[in-house]
Amino acid sequence: MESGKKTILSLKNISKHYPGVQALDDVSIDFYEGEIHCIVGENGAGKSTLIRMISGAEEPDSGTIEFCGKVYNCMAPKLSRELGIDVIYQEFNLAEDLSVAENIFLGHEVRKNGLVDKKRLNDMAAEILKEMDVKLDTRKEVGELSVSYMQFVEIAKSLSRDIKVLIMDEPTAPLTENEVDKLLQLAVRLKNKGYTIVYISHRMNEIFRIGDRYTVLRDGKKIITDEIANTNMAGMISHMVGREMAISYPQRTHEIGPVVFEARHIYSEAVQDISFQVHAGEILGFGGLVGAGRTETIRAIFGADMMYEGETLLEGKPIQIRHPKEAVESGIGFVTEDRKRQGLLLEDSIQRNVSLPILKRLSRSMVVNRREEKKIAEKMREILHIKTPTVEANANSLSGGNQQKVVLAKWLAADCKVIFMDEPTRGVDVGAKAEIYKLMNELAKSGIAIVMVSSEMEELLGMSDRLIMLHEGRQMAELKREDFSQETVMRYASGIA
Repeated sequence: MESGKKTILSLKNISKHYPGVQALDDVSIDFYEGEIHCIVGENGAGKSTLIRMISGAEEPDSGTIEFCGKVYNCMAPKLSRELGIDVIYQEFNLAEDLSVAENIFLGHEVRKNGLVDKKRLNDMAAEILKEMDVKLDTRKEVGELSVSYMQFVEIAKSLSRDIKVLIMDEPTAPLTENEVDKLLQLAVRLKNKGYTIVYISHRMNEIFRIGDRYTVLRDGKKIITDEIANTNMAGMISHMVGREMAISYPQRTHEIGPVVFEARHIYSEAVQDISFQVHAGEILGFGGLVGAGRTETIRAIFGADMMYEGETLLEGKPIQIRHPKEAVESGIGFVTEDRKRQGLLLEDSIQRNVSLPILKRLSRSMVVNRREEKKIAEKMREILHIKTPTVEANANSLSGGNQQKVVLAKWLAADCKVIFMDEPTRGVDVGAKAEIYKLMNELAKSGIAIVMVSSEMEELLGMSDRLIMLHEGRQMAELKREDFSQETVMRYASGIA
């Protein structure tokens, strides 16, 4: 133990084996009171399993967990919560038909005369959100919120309990730069109050911004635990991937071709008068804060949301899209922000997922040619380096990065002319990010037009050839690459012309 630091939580020689996978292998880590301890590693490194051990969702095969000096062979969800450990997972655990306040205090509601005191509940919820610097109507149903605000409700729910250790699993993945700042500031405030924060993120700049110490996991093993001040980004990534790896974006040397897709004066419930063109071989980025209308624009064009007014053209010819099926048939693909709920059939095989957009092409007399389907899936597995023992494995058996590759594989197999990509690297580790960037570059080189929405400033500036900036549903600017800068992007994102 470091001088002056009190150990609140200790994992001692924790191991966990699943069929065919050693998820954790003799892992020992100490967590100090009043620190932000970052757990880093590629997808499949063992981070999620580690969380499940601490929270009691899974039992270790061997090893012990020590909390506040008391030793446990394993945790249980109820025991973990009673001790003061709470987890904010990537997947939300919210009741969408209940209000914000009801979700925050779900399971420990304030009652008066035997009934839930809704006024008191709303007042207390408002205080927590105020402390988080989040403006949100506590009476609003959670199901009506955007992904980013659902994340804030999850955090508020944890803060409503008497916690000592808060585990944050990719908490900023759905957030914009401005909201990320708020969350990171909140994490530091909690640390300064004596809370222990176990922080998991693929966004390396966050690790170096707020972390005190870090632990690298690789293939289920602990590689190193050290002070963040003793390393740099290249050194940390080297530990994560087991090799030197620079964080860089692929250079595009190919020429940009003619206009492939054009949207004119798009109106929907969320956006007003959005117009843009995207060329063959080009990556057109969409930037803006949450609520700017980035996702809503491409959803309206794709037929997932109602488009009240506007015109779309593919290769110069007007097309009418009223349903996603018509978009797909026209040669337009959509990598959605939420791959688990909208991008994949998790309980189905990789093979079936890849073939979804091309079932008509693979079918004869209503019967799918499974041999051809498997052949295509195997080809996509090879091209995209999808890590799986077989394409017949279910999508939910894959890591986040490999699930995202399956989503990309669908549209690659469909021979799309245009692909909309909404947060293409959300919740994806450094190694998988580099592979996805390389793939996007290769798709552009082959002549595919890509429209990319991203909340990561570096990704937006590093991958885009041009930028369309939105603010509160309106188009603020179109920026050429030579005009890119963080200051310019943030100015337009904030609505400053």
